[in-house]
Amino acid sequence: MTKSEYARMLEVAIEEARQGLAEGGVPIGAALFDSTGKLLGRGHNRRVQDSDPAIHAETAAFRAAGRRTSYRDTIMVTTLAPCWYCSGLVRQFGIGTVVVGESETFQGGVAWLRRNGVKVVDLKSATCRDLLGAFIKAKPEVWNEDIGVD
Repeated sequence: MTKSEYARMLEVAIEEARQGLAEGGVPIGAALFDSTGKLLGRGHNRRVQDSDPAIHAETAAFRAAGRRTSYRDTIMVTTLAPCWYCSGLVRQFGIGTVVVGESETFQGGVAWLRRNGVKVVDLKSATCRDLLGAFIKAKPEVWNEDIGVD
């Protein structure tokens, strides 16, 4: 896959992040693709909307993709570096590649994923950074709760 193909995939995750924001939630989106770039599932963080701490963007996209015998050839694309919970999901199910919109705001488990053989591509997207940055500035208490800061 090329950087432009990954950027095209990221657009799906960005659409999801914007949908989450429009619903009053944290603007983080994700999508799961197969190795050819076919969309398998997409989703966004719904922790605020559903009052459910387990519905992160990556878990929503993973669940929407349905059951597969193997996830090794899949690509998880997310607007923000995956947290430890979502990094665990990637490792648990053997997702081979993670494409990150940005990891400046939050680094999550990126280094751990790389150390454990997951290909991580950070696109350093200004769009992703600005979308979440504006949200954090407007609602720091929601962001702090989302990442577990007391």
